[in-house]
Amino acid sequence: MQWILKLPLFVLLMGIGAAAMYVPAVHAYTLRDMHEARTFFYGATLFLMLTAMLGIATSNYKPRHAARSQLLSLMAAFLILPIMLAVPFNEALRTTSFLNSYFEMVSSITTTGATIFDNPSRLPDSLHLWRALVGWLGGLLMWVTAAAILAPMNLGGFEVTSEDQTQIGEFSQITRIIDPSERLLRFTLDLLPIYTALTIILWIMLSLLGESGLTAICHAMSVMATSGISPVGGMENSAAGRWGEVLVFLFLMLAISRVTFSPEVRLRHFDQLRVDPEIRIAIVLLVTVPTVLFLRHYLGAYDVQGQNNLGAALAALWGGLFTVLSFLTTTGFASADWAAARTWSGLGTPGLLLMGLALIGGGVATTAGGVKLLRVYALYKHGQREIERLIHPSSVARSGRHGRKIRREGAYIAWIFFMLFALSIALIMTALSLTGLQFETAMVLTVASISTTGPLASIAAETPISYAGINDAAKMILVGAMVLGRLETLAIIALLNPEFWRS
Repeated sequence: MQWILKLPLFVLLMGIGAAAMYVPAVHAYTLRDMHEARTFFYGATLFLMLTAMLGIATSNYKPRHAARSQLLSLMAAFLILPIMLAVPFNEALRTTSFLNSYFEMVSSITTTGATIFDNPSRLPDSLHLWRALVGWLGGLLMWVTAAAILAPMNLGGFEVTSEDQTQIGEFSQITRIIDPSERLLRFTLDLLPIYTALTIILWIMLSLLGESGLTAICHAMSVMATSGISPVGGMENSAAGRWGEVLVFLFLMLAISRVTFSPEVRLRHFDQLRVDPEIRIAIVLLVTVPTVLFLRHYLGAYDVQGQNNLGAALAALWGGLFTVLSFLTTTGFASADWAAARTWSGLGTPGLLLMGLALIGGGVATTAGGVKLLRVYALYKHGQREIERLIHPSSVARSGRHGRKIRREGAYIAWIFFMLFALSIALIMTALSLTGLQFETAMVLTVASISTTGPLASIAAETPISYAGINDAAKMILVGAMVLGRLETLAIIALLNPEFWRS
């Protein structure tokens, strides 16, 4: 076991990805799809052999800078590893280009869920399973590395509550003592059982509600990873119905805050959930946005025929509530009642609301993307304090030392991240526009990719946007945007820090 832990992180990820190919191979074999079964079996065997050779070659490799090595491994996992994952996908499908297959794998491993294939029936069942499995593994990777790699370096949202926000990219005292590989192992052993058990529970419960086995497992993995990957085109086409959406709604709450699942956070009282800032911000959004959509019916769309009964009202309210949480967690599933919610509100396509929710994102150290709720909370507390000072210039704020840090240093670094995030959006939109895309299309695709909410393209725009309709240059730009949104701008900047490259 010790020699395995000493291998570079990227080699370990290659081995995991190669071994995972046996899952769709077995699935295809049970369905008697022998071409897909052989493709994934041969791919798994070949890449495991390649991984073994790389492991032997790098067994004595000791990086000079552990933090730099791990960040580079993460970037390679999102940029280079999908090349390996796309090989069996492309060979099994045989009706698309390798670039499209690579795009699918980057989209899956970054938990974006954007797909070239608008018609789910074009892909065999085993390829749907492979996309969902890669997304699930990508979500697990973010769960583990957020706590084991990004947290010690004050990245990924942890910089908001860090004791020293000025030293982004440096290890805390504990990480100077504990080897990074041991830290990865410890958090993997802590989080993998939780992640796997919750996925299995959701899979079984969706199956009991009438969902087919393949769809149930794909939706279960997609919900846990917030990838939005579906073999039937989303929850609106699910056989589980509204009860399935209620079940998914409960599991999506895990992407709101890490206190709901992290073994490091010991919940002594229920009040710890109630006072968690990310949960409080999420509840405000979950109450406000669906209520605004619901009440707008009475302000400007009351005369819509057939929408003035209690059943339609409840369906519209639930459709708005489920869809708001889904896009807030950057999952991208729309409720089967979302169309009723739009009709009820009188808004044809409230896309700006959904894009705003996706940009806000979910909790720190979760599988959700976006700016993250903790950063939004820090900016809110800073703004609230500035308004108080306008009214009472000599007032002294409460909330203690921790609260003051969030309002000051935390808000400062959150604002820096927000500006970098906005600048990234502007640059990506400009690059997409140069490829010939219209402004609205470029804007929606940019937000969908950088917030890792791929299904946003088919829901937020006035007319659905197809990823298959864009050119190869635009696809490569979106690949970079998905990796940037998953790894976050501050991590990229940390890699460019001269201190990382000095011996």
